[in-house]
Amino acid sequence: MAAVSGGAGAWYRTVWRWHFYAGLLCIPLVLWLACTGSLYLWKPQIEAMIDRPYDRLQITAPRPPHEQVAAAVRAVPGAIFQAYELPATPRSAARVMVGAGERQVRVYVHPETLAVLKAVDEDSRLMPTLFRLHGELLMGDKGSLVVELGACWAIVMVLTGLYLWWPRGASGAAGLLYPRLRKGKRLFWRDLHAVTGLWVSGFALFLLVSGLPWAAHWGQYLKQVRALTGTAVAAQDWTTGRADALRVRREADAGMRMAAAGHEAHGGMALAAPVKSHADAAPHADLDRLVATVAPLHLAAPVLIAPPAAPGADWTARSDAANRPLRTTLTLDGASGAILSREDFAQRHWIDRAVGYGVAAHEGQLFGLANQLLGTATALGLVLMSLSSAVLWWRRRPDGVLGAPVPQGAPRHRWAVLPALALLAVMLPLLGLSALIVLIVERLVLRRIPAVRDWLGLSPQGFRATMAMPRR
Repeated sequence: MAAVSGGAGAWYRTVWRWHFYAGLLCIPLVLWLACTGSLYLWKPQIEAMIDRPYDRLQITAPRPPHEQVAAAVRAVPGAIFQAYELPATPRSAARVMVGAGERQVRVYVHPETLAVLKAVDEDSRLMPTLFRLHGELLMGDKGSLVVELGACWAIVMVLTGLYLWWPRGASGAAGLLYPRLRKGKRLFWRDLHAVTGLWVSGFALFLLVSGLPWAAHWGQYLKQVRALTGTAVAAQDWTTGRADALRVRREADAGMRMAAAGHEAHGGMALAAPVKSHADAAPHADLDRLVATVAPLHLAAPVLIAPPAAPGADWTARSDAANRPLRTTLTLDGASGAILSREDFAQRHWIDRAVGYGVAAHEGQLFGLANQLLGTATALGLVLMSLSSAVLWWRRRPDGVLGAPVPQGAPRHRWAVLPALALLAVMLPLLGLSALIVLIVERLVLRRIPAVRDWLGLSPQGFRATMAMPRR
């Protein structure tokens, strides 16, 4: 790559500096997200392996669904029926969701003997735990804020990296599209970093952006924008942070308890099994006719049938497919089993459809195995790019200083970048706020502490030490 000089050189140094600090801030988190995310991509295969013992049962004459639900409710004291999952195969155990407040339990019931085979808290299962490790570091909304901040700076890292990669007088594709393997260690590591970054940058940007709607801060920001623009919907198909997810659970549990109490007070049908608690008196007998209605529709699995979530409300059935464009939601009349309304993915608002496509691709479920392999390759590319950047930094770092690139004078026409920066700050407010804080701290604090100033390369001593590095 040809040397960059003059006004272009000032811009190059400035962008390189932002690229360096963005990487310094977010590479540890990028490594974490790449490792946890690549595992989560294989959720269907992992869960099928874990649940294999419960999908190979000997079943001759299954009992009615409402009796399976009664067995599940009795297995968790104080819980109420929340959803029944249609069996994936004729040999599958019944999966019944029960809960109390924020707690949600998945109960596996033998459809014929009604024996409880397993009861596990949803939050304790492997893949939900991995989901929270990936998206919130098991720290709730505080962890989600950390992940979102890292994702925003990773976007800066990728965009500035593409600017640094852009060919400037180079001849041929070596070092641009594929690494030079016989030009020494310095060029090898440089090319490994730059070329890997080129090939994964587009996919990495997609993963970073498509993950933002789940984040606690940006997800709420999107909700506010939708409310202001009149594009809000009654209920999103995704939650924004841990607090939002727990709130949805609490509200659903409270509504279902009120609906069950109202049904009991008006002489609703009780369970065939002996009533041992208030929860057992919920109108589960309607479930039998609803299963008969929904099962022949062959909605994308898993399909969950849920009781009314408020007094006077109807039953619902929804496909909870990981490939979200296949999802369908039905409103059902419990007394007759009739379908009152149906909403397919194509009928949703375009924002919800865009997020749905993004989430499905992010999780590796939009186009099957190829999606999973592509996501895994992108994650491995991010790991390789991050590790090679650490090697580059370590090999080039002068003794006694951090080794950050030093500005080469003030870039010309800086004002031309301000609209782009303002747009980026509006789209990613957390990024704009954190960048402003970084600039203020550097100007008012870091430059005023001699030892820190020298170490960061903000002083003539630090400048000379850093300029002694091998050229990039």
